[in-house]
Amino acid sequence: MKVLVVSSAPLIPSGNRWKAYSPYVKEMEIWNKHAGELQFCSPTWETNRGLLVKTIPFSTPNNIILKDFDIKSFGQLFNAMNAAVQNSVKIFKAMRQANHIHLRCPGNIGLLGAIVQIAFPNTPKTAKYAGNWDPNSAQPWSYRLQKWILSNTFLTKNMQVLVYGEWDGSTENIKPFFTATYNESDKIPIIAKDFLGTIRFLFIGTLSHGKRPQYAIALVEQLQQMGYNVKLDYYGEGNERTVLEKIIAEKQLQTQVTLHGNMPSETIRNAYQHSHFLILPSQSEGWPKVVAEAMFWGCLPIVSPVSCVPNMLDKGERGIVLTMENGKDVQQIKNLLDNEDIYQSQVLKAEEWSRKYTLDYFEEEIEKLVHLKSLKK
Repeated sequence: MKVLVVSSAPLIPSGNRWKAYSPYVKEMEIWNKHAGELQFCSPTWETNRGLLVKTIPFSTPNNIILKDFDIKSFGQLFNAMNAAVQNSVKIFKAMRQANHIHLRCPGNIGLLGAIVQIAFPNTPKTAKYAGNWDPNSAQPWSYRLQKWILSNTFLTKNMQVLVYGEWDGSTENIKPFFTATYNESDKIPIIAKDFLGTIRFLFIGTLSHGKRPQYAIALVEQLQQMGYNVKLDYYGEGNERTVLEKIIAEKQLQTQVTLHGNMPSETIRNAYQHSHFLILPSQSEGWPKVVAEAMFWGCLPIVSPVSCVPNMLDKGERGIVLTMENGKDVQQIKNLLDNEDIYQSQVLKAEEWSRKYTLDYFEEEIEKLVHLKSLKK
């Protein structure tokens, strides 16, 4: 069976092999295991441009190379339209030869794929929408167009659309899905933590404006001023690092706040295991992987209410849903610090929920998709 993957995720040449974004490759390995043949239809980059990449470990001899394009100014419009037409022709020809069409959305290439797939109502299809499916969230028009096409069962036939979270009013082809990091074999007992010593907080992710890393410092600083013994560790790099360094220096928080930069997965796992809380005040997420990972290791999440987060946290039963009002959020954290039994109960609920979504379960669901079986409820 030939599965065609239409995606904006770039392929990067490496000798006679290809590289791509590491988590993407990890998922595609599972698809390839059950598909027989995987064919990518995507743009290429000459270098990784700072992207965390991994070599694709299986053969992909017949990839379809598309033109990368964007529309950030009026001057780019003509070139973008030209690229879109050429890409659409290539996508159409590739879809005509595929046994199964798999779209990766949102993105410019995903949008073209969503439009072109309308011409193939009889071909089995899946689409993974890795962004925020929340119909009430503010999103670019192109994202909204992709969501409309994918959920329109008159235009889109024979497709299962995988989205993060459960949303009222969804059409019958919309299926709640997930992303996994750990295997069943990783389910070792979590390390018990109390509040007798240092209370450890984590921020894991890109240090970008959209992730709002400064908010984590603001919360922890207020807790320190209240007399709590707290420490905040950042793992990740980004443009906001210099801003954080300035805040730490100005407020003399060098003892309480540490910027570790990018670290290997083993170090991140150890940080989860030995920390009490993860803070993620992000403005936008799809499936916030670090939240599920933290819950897996007994690190309770403190997260902004974006995308499927309220569902993941069961509206505050498996962690703290931020209001993004400093005083209210500090009080929410204080309530748990002053009631350790409630904290421990939430940690247990979070662990039990997260440990259902393993790579083993993920592979079972992918196999069903490839062979057109229904998803588990």
